[in-house]
Amino acid sequence: MKKIYYNGDFITLENNEIEAILIEDGIIKKTGNKEDIFNCKDNNTVLVDLKGKTLMPSFIDSHSHFSGVANNFLKADLEECSSFEEIKQRLQDFKEKNNITDNNTWIIGTGYDHNILKENTHPKKQVIDEILPNNPVVLQHKSGHSGTFNSKALELLNINEDTSEIEGGIIEKENGSLTGYMEENCFLKYLKIVPMPNINELLTAYEKAQDYYLSYGITTVQDGMSYPSMIPIYSKLINDNKLKINLVSYIETENKDIFFSTFKNSINKYNKNFKIGGYKIFLDGSPQGRTAWMRTPYIDDSNYFGYGTMTDTDVENSIKIALTTNMQILAHCNGDKAAEQYINNIKKFEGSIEKYRPVMIHAQFLGIDQLEDIKKYNIIPSFFIAHIFYFGDIHIKNFGYDRASIISPAASSLFKNIIFTFHQDSPVLKPNMFETIWCAVTRKTKNNIILGDGEKITVLDAIKAVTINSAYQYFEEDNKGSIKEGKLANLIIIDKNPLKVPTEEIKNIRVLETIKEGNTLFKV
Repeated sequence: MKKIYYNGDFITLENNEIEAILIEDGIIKKTGNKEDIFNCKDNNTVLVDLKGKTLMPSFIDSHSHFSGVANNFLKADLEECSSFEEIKQRLQDFKEKNNITDNNTWIIGTGYDHNILKENTHPKKQVIDEILPNNPVVLQHKSGHSGTFNSKALELLNINEDTSEIEGGIIEKENGSLTGYMEENCFLKYLKIVPMPNINELLTAYEKAQDYYLSYGITTVQDGMSYPSMIPIYSKLINDNKLKINLVSYIETENKDIFFSTFKNSINKYNKNFKIGGYKIFLDGSPQGRTAWMRTPYIDDSNYFGYGTMTDTDVENSIKIALTTNMQILAHCNGDKAAEQYINNIKKFEGSIEKYRPVMIHAQFLGIDQLEDIKKYNIIPSFFIAHIFYFGDIHIKNFGYDRASIISPAASSLFKNIIFTFHQDSPVLKPNMFETIWCAVTRKTKNNIILGDGEKITVLDAIKAVTINSAYQYFEEDNKGSIKEGKLANLIIIDKNPLKVPTEEIKNIRVLETIKEGNTLFKV
C-alpha cells in the first residue's frame, strides 16, 4: 500500500528540504516537492494531511534495559520518595494492591534515590523489616547499581556475615552485622538470582514495555544486559511474533554459548525483530551513587576515587572474545579512570577493533584529554546526557563545579568529529528523547545551574544523536535514522517542530504517532 504524507514540516537529517514523502511496503520510496510526490499516487494511495505538524525519523534507543522497563511494571515504584516512611508506605500499598498473601512472594521496589531522602542515606534491612518482615524484599537504587535486601531475602539467598565479597563490590556491615545494603558486583550478583515472575505476567509486562517505548517515538530498543533467565521470555516473544519493536540484546561473554545456540538466527541480524548485537561489560558504578571510578578523588575525601569492577586481564579477554566472535562490545564507564581502562585495553587490539565500533556507555566523566583516543579507535561514546538535569547538582557536590561542568562533553566531541549518541538508561529515566535533546541544548541542572556552557550543542546535532548516529552505532545507518529514499519508513509525527520552537519548549514536545516500517504502532 502507498501512503503520502504532506502539508507539514519535515526533518530529514539529509541536508535537504522536502514537501512530501511517499512510502510503500514499509520503505521510503520517494521524497521531494508535493507536486512530484502526488504524481506517484494511484487509486489505492492513502493521503495523510499533517495539518502543519512535523514528521521526522523515529528515535533509536542507543542504551537502555528493555527487560528492566518491563519488569518495572511488576515492581513497587519508589521514584520521588522523600523519606523512609514514604518508601515503607509505597511497599505496603504495592502488597495490598497486588493482593500478595503468600509470604514466599518476592517484592521488589525500584527507583529510590538516597540523595533526595531526608535521611540522606540508603534504607537498610531494618527499615524494610518494619513493614514487610515476612516477604523477601529487595530495593534497587535509581542508578541500578546498589540496593538493599531485607532479612528474609538475605536468608533465602544464603547471605550471612561469613559471605565473601567479590571484587568490584561491597556487602555492607555495621558492627559485624549485615545491613542488607550492597553495591555493584555484589548487589548485581544476587539481584540476578531473585526469582522471575511467571511467564504470563512477564508477557503482559513486555507488551506494556513495547507500547511505552513506542509512545515516546522509539522503534529500536536495546536490552543492555540480557541474562540466561530472560531466554524463555525472549523465545516466547519471538516464536509468537509478539515483538513489534526492533529489540537489540547485549549479553555477558560467559553466556555466549547458550544465547548463540538458542538464538542462532539472531546473531548480528534481526529474526522476527530480535537480534543479539554483542557483549556488555561493567567497568565501574555511578557518580551519583559515589561508585564511579575516577582519576581524581571525590571532593570530600582525598583518598576515595570510587572503584573499578573488572581487572585489566578480564577486560582484555572480553574484548578478545568479541573480536573472535565478530561481535560489538559495549562497556559501562562513568568515571574517567574506567574510561582509561577501557581505552588502554582497546589499544591492545589496534587495527582490528575499530571496525566493530566499540561503545562507551554513559561516558559521564570522559576526559577532554581522552577524546583523541576515542576518535583514533572509533569508540562511540553514548552519553547519558540527562544526568546534567537529574544529577548535575549532585555531581557538583561530589566533584566540584569545574569538573562536573564538562560531563558528557558533546561539543568537544563534535569539534573532533566524533560520532556520539545519547540515551536515557531506562528504567533509570523515562525514555523521553525530547527531554534528552533539551538537556544537551541547555545543560541546566534542577537548580537551574548551567553545567558547562561551552559543551552545549545545537538542536539539530542533538536530534542526530538519537536518530542517525544511533543507527550508526547499531551498523544500521543504511536503512534507519533519516528520511531518505530506500530507508525504512520508521517515522514519528510530533506536535511541534523542535528546530522552530523556543528552546524551553523542546522538552514538552509530544509524539502524536509512531510508525515502524509504514505501520502505525502508536497514535494519540
